[in-house]
Amino acid sequence: MIYFLVAAVLSFILTLLVKKFAQKLQIVDVPDELRKQHKKSVPLLGGTAIFISFWLVVFYLYNYSGIIFKHLSARQLILFFLAGLMLMVVGYFDDKFKIAYHYRLLFSAVAVLMVLAGGLNFDGITNPFGGTIGLDFWKIQTTHFGNILVGVEILAFLWLMGMIYTVKILDGLDGLATGVVMIGALSVAALAGGSTKFLQPDVSLVALVLAGSCLGFLFLNFSPAKIFLGEGGGQFLGLMLGAIAIIAGSKIATALLVMAVPIIDLVYVIIGRLKNHQSISEGDRRHLHFRLVDSGFKQWQAVLIFYLFAALFGIAALFMSSGWKLATLLSLIFVVIILENVVSRQQLYGKK
Repeated sequence: MIYFLVAAVLSFILTLLVKKFAQKLQIVDVPDELRKQHKKSVPLLGGTAIFISFWLVVFYLYNYSGIIFKHLSARQLILFFLAGLMLMVVGYFDDKFKIAYHYRLLFSAVAVLMVLAGGLNFDGITNPFGGTIGLDFWKIQTTHFGNILVGVEILAFLWLMGMIYTVKILDGLDGLATGVVMIGALSVAALAGGSTKFLQPDVSLVALVLAGSCLGFLFLNFSPAKIFLGEGGGQFLGLMLGAIAIIAGSKIATALLVMAVPIIDLVYVIIGRLKNHQSISEGDRRHLHFRLVDSGFKQWQAVLIFYLFAALFGIAALFMSSGWKLATLLSLIFVVIILENVVSRQQLYGKK
């Protein structure tokens, strides 16, 4: 718990410093009265404070705390750090100069490949009906990386890319992305630190540090936000939560439940854009969190609705079997689709 608090305090202090730095360099998000409806320019680069505080505390834990890291190797941590650093640097240039979408996507994919090169200790997924579904049927033997399980790597790649862009999309309302990731990290920490089957105190501690770093930033990011994550910050949070969920005894189902509402919403919006022959990278206000606000909710109310969903399903995941998690996820898909349609109709009638 002490490291959670240290990360939170450090993140808060660094956020204040980054805010001044971004203002000095005029790296700010300017309102456009369409998708960006904040009242004045808000500094970006806030994810830098989370990134620095997280890695400073993790570096101390690994090298000086005396805590044994059995499930996270030095190679993994180094590659995770370098992948995150690349996202932060690219994010800085995007916030400052704007980078084309396909280049951002390319750098995101490279960052994910770097994480995969570090290894995720993952060779299958839990079968909700009992046992494990092995993914080791397609192997490639290499000199430097050992046996590469192609099925595992493809699944992990898609999962991490999905998490990166889910969190990025969530970063549309004050405090939304940071708070949901914090809840996700706390859920994974609880499972990794309290499960007798997958007891991983080192992974649990790293997840707690990530949650603490989010909390410190959240004090200045919750509505009305005084600083935003920026492009790199959202992508870094998605990458780290996704990677930690895999390493923590393959807690993908847990992270999936916590992030289910935004993930389902992302898929729903993408399908809608494809039906209308629109680019899936096009920014608009179709996402559920925007439409809640447009239908009359205040920003902080819409954010708390997402927090509530994330917390409820994060807590439920602590006690659910894999079968119940699957059933809950399927039910949640049904509920979110209904909610999407109800909010759409409310907006439609409100315009008449």
